[in-house]
Amino acid sequence: METHGTRNMRNFGRNFLLLSFALLASAQVPKECSAPPEYPNIRLDKRFTGMQKFSSGEKVYYNCAEDFSGRGSRAAQCAAGRWSQLTLKCEKKSCGNAGELPNGEFQYEGNAILGERVYAICNEGYTLKGFHYLTCKRSGWSGEVPSCVEGEATCSPPAVANSTNSTGAVSVFRVGDHVTFTCSRGFHMDGARQIACGPAALWQPLPPRCLPSSEKKVVGCGVPVTPQGSNANLVMTSVTSGTKVYYECAVGYVPSGGSRYRRCVEGKWTPLLLKCERKLCGSAGEIMNGLFSYTGVQFGDTATAVCDAGHLLVGRATRNCLSSGWDGRVPACEAVVCAELPGATNAEIKELQEEPPYVYRTVLTYHCHVGTLIGPRNIWCTEDGTWSHPAPKCKEITCQAPKVANAYWMGGQSLYKVRETISIECNWGFTKSGPSTVSCGADGRWSPGLPKCTPRRTYWRGY
Repeated sequence: METHGTRNMRNFGRNFLLLSFALLASAQVPKECSAPPEYPNIRLDKRFTGMQKFSSGEKVYYNCAEDFSGRGSRAAQCAAGRWSQLTLKCEKKSCGNAGELPNGEFQYEGNAILGERVYAICNEGYTLKGFHYLTCKRSGWSGEVPSCVEGEATCSPPAVANSTNSTGAVSVFRVGDHVTFTCSRGFHMDGARQIACGPAALWQPLPPRCLPSSEKKVVGCGVPVTPQGSNANLVMTSVTSGTKVYYECAVGYVPSGGSRYRRCVEGKWTPLLLKCERKLCGSAGEIMNGLFSYTGVQFGDTATAVCDAGHLLVGRATRNCLSSGWDGRVPACEAVVCAELPGATNAEIKELQEEPPYVYRTVLTYHCHVGTLIGPRNIWCTEDGTWSHPAPKCKEITCQAPKVANAYWMGGQSLYKVRETISIECNWGFTKSGPSTVSCGADGRWSPGLPKCTPRRTYWRGY
């Protein structure tokens, strides 16, 4: 008879087998992937847009967005329910180098990518002819390339009908000169009241117009005055009520907050909130055997190379932080050279490790095959390119025969070489005080000093 417990055990076993078969079957079904992930500045190929499921092993392809160029693989693959990491990198297209500007230079706003500008700056004594900047567009640098012509820039007198100006009959205006206009009675001004002669011999902004008062239909704001010290430039001007104008940071400055727009509201411009800070150049580079001394690392700052003691600068010492980064190249600091050996000598250089020319801190060690070294054993190349001491010389040192009264010694030569040793004894009837053995020293003297022989005292006994 089947009990209740037996029946439960049988049901548990059947359910366990069914669950195992189900898990095994599901494990054998390849996992699918959902829609491919999205990336900034990268677009999924149109063939795969709208698809929500992809089989394991299936690939999709990506393309860079418009105005971007790419490097790396365009493919991503579905594997075990996940997409492989996409290695495609898309960077904004660049216009590259704008070329050379004779008698001047181009200063780049950034990395010459689409939408950025390069500004023409003429050398002192030259005037810019043409527009002062080029813009990077898909077709390359736009606009006619400006030029720098010799001579000072001047502007011709501005003509504004139905007006008077603050300069009277001046015929020539230099860069920076201002002219202020006042419209005649019955006319209103359309444009800026004050204009200035710009570096390209053009009035900035354009001269205004004096229109009949009957044509005035809307309240205009005129050209907005850029706040002093804002480091921003006006890009577009308008005098229509409600119209916005926008600003961009000057060359060498980058936005750090605030809106770049201003709006004309009932004849007045809203405040400019754009904040521009100096562009950061970072490190000017590393110099072996030297370093850079900085005034700062932002636009307008300089870095000056300083070499360590015993080294000379090769290259330009100063680098300037420009809008495109540090100009010039990192200079080098090369060791000072002591070109020749320090004079003639009969001493020999021992174990010379370096071949000439001898540079700063090179050490020369001298020794003698015959005789004694007179002078320093070691000399070295100093930081000013001279040797620390003259070269030493070898001299044979001798000691003359010892002069000790009432004494005798072996050998009868008149000169003795350094380190030669003799024994001195007193004659009979004399007593010695001092050393028995002496050696010829490097200074030509007997060491530790000659003894003395003095007569012995004799005592007689009387009878």
